[in-house]
Amino acid sequence: MSAQSIISSALSAGVLPSYISSYDLAYQVSPIILVGGIAADAIGGMMPILSLLGQSPLGLLSQITGVDNYQARFLPIPGGTLISNAVGTYPFANQQVAANAIIQQPLNISLLMHAPVRDVGGYLDKLSIFTALQNSLQAHNNAGGTYNIATPAFIYTDCLMTSMQDVTSGETKQQQVQWQIDFVKPLITQQQAAAAFNSLMGKVSSGAQVTTPNWSGGDATSGTPAQTTSPNFSGVTGSVITFPTGPQ
Repeated sequence: MSAQSIISSALSAGVLPSYISSYDLAYQVSPIILVGGIAADAIGGMMPILSLLGQSPLGLLSQITGVDNYQARFLPIPGGTLISNAVGTYPFANQQVAANAIIQQPLNISLLMHAPVRDVGGYLDKLSIFTALQNSLQAHNNAGGTYNIATPAFIYTDCLMTSMQDVTSGETKQQQVQWQIDFVKPLITQQQAAAAFNSLMGKVSSGAQVTTPNWSGGDATSGTPAQTTSPNFSGVTGSVITFPTGPQ
């Protein structure tokens, strides 16, 4: 029996397996956790976004009978980054210098919020719910609050919200049903800053003595004309060449 048939049988019987409800709640129903900001006085200084949608996550844990009993659902939008580095486009001495010159970039993650109206009364509640949601999120951002984003592959912590925009397609007759919420995970921790400031650049900055020539010595010019021509200039004295100035 396939997983889809198991879920369908469970839903038809009015019973949802606990592991499905836990996964659904963590990654699709309430994957956004507000940290600090307006959640500073909450337990642990955190608040699930489900609390801003007029639903209590604690009450739903014991009352779930299906996967559609929520105000909204969230899905990761393709394009989120797990690793992001920038590399200079200027010439490097060799491959080792180039490998140590990469700069770590912030990570990006976007979620698609799908919040359709499910009954007639929902049209009356939608305006008040989304107005309260917008006010709460804006107040959280203004207060310096951050977000933790849970996805099946990675948990993004200490994120900042950059935008929330309507991306509703023409597949539904309802308006303002799908919302794209963009987050960025900046380099704010000491560990990430240390990783960005790599070991080679750290040695150069600290004035440490270079004990191996493989990054700037003769090995760097191996196989090039400079390797064969440079010994020919040993012992050669130079003279200053002066050029006439002014009108001739």
